[in-house]
Amino acid sequence: MPATNFILAYVGDVPKSVALYSKVLGLKPVENSPNFAMFMQPNGPMIGLWARHDVTPPPTAPGGMEVLFAVKSKQEVEALLKDWTALGLKIVQQPTQMDFGYTFTAADPDGHRLRAYLPSAMAVHSNEAAGA
Repeated sequence: MPATNFILAYVGDVPKSVALYSKVLGLKPVENSPNFAMFMQPNGPMIGLWARHDVTPPPTAPGGMEVLFAVKSKQEVEALLKDWTALGLKIVQQPTQMDFGYTFTAADPDGHRLRAYLPSAMAVHSNEAAGA
């Protein structure tokens, strides 16, 4: 099975999305034009932002993509919640414990979801370390 190395999101306004994702990812795009931008993460897949009106064949649904960000503590989940709220992202799920871990979900202006989570196995260790 080939490895996933690129995530592509269709967006309404590439420059606006570049400004947002630059802050979320803490990166500058390695490619940036009015209709396409690409971020290269040092330890993960590339993330592309493609102007919805340029995509062939045309997309049929808005949003629909979720990018997950694994962290190492509940404190990191809470810190990302504050950071993403300050960036104006809509919080669509408040922090909660789910089967896979402690998580919250935000949505970008195009409806794509950004999820921060502490994987369940790490949540147990994080609670033990905090004396919970």
